[in-house]
Amino acid sequence: MKELENQRVLFITTKNTDYIRNTQEMALLSEKAAQLTVFGSKSGSYVKRLAYVYSHLLFCSMKRCDVVFAGFSPQLILPFFGWKFRGKTVVIDFFISVYDTMVCDRKKFRKGGILARLCHWLDKRTLRGADACICDTNAHGDYFSSEFAVPRENFHTLYLEADTSVYYPRKRTKPAEAQGRFVVLYFGSVLPLQGVEVITEAMRILAEDERFFFYFIGPASERVEASNIRYFDWLAQEQLAEYIACADLCLAGHFNAGIEKAKRTIPGKAYIYQAMEKPMILGDNPANRELFDESMEGIFFVPMGDAQALADRIVDISVHREL
Repeated sequence: MKELENQRVLFITTKNTDYIRNTQEMALLSEKAAQLTVFGSKSGSYVKRLAYVYSHLLFCSMKRCDVVFAGFSPQLILPFFGWKFRGKTVVIDFFISVYDTMVCDRKKFRKGGILARLCHWLDKRTLRGADACICDTNAHGDYFSSEFAVPRENFHTLYLEADTSVYYPRKRTKPAEAQGRFVVLYFGSVLPLQGVEVITEAMRILAEDERFFFYFIGPASERVEASNIRYFDWLAQEQLAEYIACADLCLAGHFNAGIEKAKRTIPGKAYIYQAMEKPMILGDNPANRELFDESMEGIFFVPMGDAQALADRIVDISVHREL
């Protein structure tokens, strides 16, 4: 972005500074900016991180910066400190919409209700207070522009990246329990848009099929009890990378067909699988097709929301890879 080139940039984030989106943006700013100052914390406590950022913003002088870049959750910054950024170029990373997440995705607040309207106002005010907005897909840029009445040209897409210091191609021997079988792996935080119920049903269809072994990594609330399925509630990133390395096929998603956000988001795990050069199945939606298509090695699509189609695709891929 031209707004950042050779400028003195103040980068603000309320997310921990070692979060992958923050490290990605700080690296980009370090390359482009003449000077980079960071207001952020590595604390595991959101309250402590917020207190750190707010205290610095309250007492800092803005004379030494030309551009303010509000990273993760600019909704917690711009509406309260916009007065301090007057005369500066303001760039935000609109990675998450409060309204879309809390009302449309997780359905915590009723559409049209007071809290839903408050979320919408907060997003709209934040977007309109920025000179430029970063989003993670073109599909999200289209949606945010339409939903919050912000010019489309204000949005610039910056795709996510995997941490290649952890996730890189390697060969690993399969665990004893999976030896001689086609290993399918899924990991995730089990958010509604991920469509875990579709994955669970696909595993149920293939349960006890000795050709396959499934690793499901994440806090699954519903589990299929079968000899060819193993669950992990959580793995450290280094351990996760080892299991991905021994997989024959990885499930990326998103697979929920009922949540519109799932069609506008490229799952973060897709970038990880790509970095590790692993074959993957993606939900067939506009966001995923911005970066991936069937002509690419190891890229497969299935209709979202269709567990039988997912199970059939797994079988087809396993047969093809054996030939």
